[in-house]
Amino acid sequence: MKKAINFRTLLIMLCALAVPGVGHSASLLEVYQQALQSDPRIHEAEARRLAALEAEPQARGVLLPQINFGGDWTKFDSSGTSTREGSTGIFTSSTEFRSETTRWQFTLRQTLFRWDQIVNLRRADKIVAKAEADREAAQQDLVVRVGQTYFNVLGAEDRLTSLHANRQAIARQLEQAKQRFEVGLIAITDVQESQAAYDQAVADEIGAKRSLATSREFLREITGEFVGTLSAPGDEFPMRVPNPASQTAWVDLALGQNLTLISSRLDEKLARDEISFRRNGRYPTIDLVASTGESDSTGDLRVAPAPAFTTADSDGKSNSISIQFSMPLFAGGYNTSRVREAVYLHRAAREQLQRITRETERQTRDAYLGVLSEKSRVEALQQAVASSRTALEATQAGFDVGTRTIVDVLNSQFSLFRSITLFYQSRYDYLMNVLRLKQAAGNLQIQDLEEIDQWLKERPTPEQAIAEEEAAAAASE
Repeated sequence: MKKAINFRTLLIMLCALAVPGVGHSASLLEVYQQALQSDPRIHEAEARRLAALEAEPQARGVLLPQINFGGDWTKFDSSGTSTREGSTGIFTSSTEFRSETTRWQFTLRQTLFRWDQIVNLRRADKIVAKAEADREAAQQDLVVRVGQTYFNVLGAEDRLTSLHANRQAIARQLEQAKQRFEVGLIAITDVQESQAAYDQAVADEIGAKRSLATSREFLREITGEFVGTLSAPGDEFPMRVPNPASQTAWVDLALGQNLTLISSRLDEKLARDEISFRRNGRYPTIDLVASTGESDSTGDLRVAPAPAFTTADSDGKSNSISIQFSMPLFAGGYNTSRVREAVYLHRAAREQLQRITRETERQTRDAYLGVLSEKSRVEALQQAVASSRTALEATQAGFDVGTRTIVDVLNSQFSLFRSITLFYQSRYDYLMNVLRLKQAAGNLQIQDLEEIDQWLKERPTPEQAIAEEEAAAAASE
């Protein structure tokens, strides 16, 4: 008796997306929180932000009074002989001198005018603002990276599930083809075609397992630990159009709030300030310098043949205050060359800003259109799944009565599995376009993950679904 295709495998393997899995499935928000604790990129961005925050106290510090203390202790010994000739003969004398000197001094220096310090103070605010923007951009980038990697794993699981179900279905077709060939109902070519399709399905499933393992490793790279089971969007997941529903409005938001663009604008301003900073080589410097100190010296001198040392002690105090002025006149063209270099670097920063502005506008428009197109694509693919299932049933019925070939059945079967996989992938693409649109607009927040998270449902991994399918098959025998 001719049997219709058994859809039990398809229902268990593919519809497992809506079946609660064993144990706890990690949600998108939970994976993000793990990544927030473990991802090296976000830690690097935070460390760079903390380092940049030190620019302000450093710039202020050099403008405040600088107080230094110095001192020294010196011990000096010398000895020698001298010979001289006089009217009464030759005289020889020896000299010994010993001394100890102690000095100390406090020096206060207060800047009155240094152009480089003024420019650095002005630059410090921009450096801090850029660091904050870069840190926020890194956090938004982490949200997108986690989302992309998370949905890549789900997509790889869907593909493996689909290919495994396809292989199982082809295996049944191959078994039926062999049985029908043995009783003379079909030609050997039908068996051979079923065998070729089965061999290809086995190879495809092996490749899908490798792809899934790679996707999971990418997720482990971000979170720092293996995440086994993931939650996936349920069938009731809502797909909304962007709000505001205007491409121009989103572009305007992006041009005003995009964090990468804000950072690039600050880069351009810092490059412009660098020109002023390097012009310091042409400006004078004026400092107020005050100092106070003491010195104490003790010395002993003996000139032989005198029997005793002559001792001399001295001590003193000194106080001074001065205004020091320095004006660079010529440095061999070094300062002029540095200014020209800064001008060229500013030109490069300005062109970079223009490039990032255009990229931001393109990315925003692309993400906006991506949300709209993926929403329509999900609806179309959902209908395609229903149509493919109906077509497969019709093709199977035609094969049973001899009007369709085994190749037609295999093609319809593969088309159904492919439509189901594309349907689920299109939902992931829709969600990623939503996240990218908000990232481009600069308003991507953790609340967006929380909103997605509430529509995610637990589901088993392909490995768990395969085990359930095999257990069900064993129980029916």
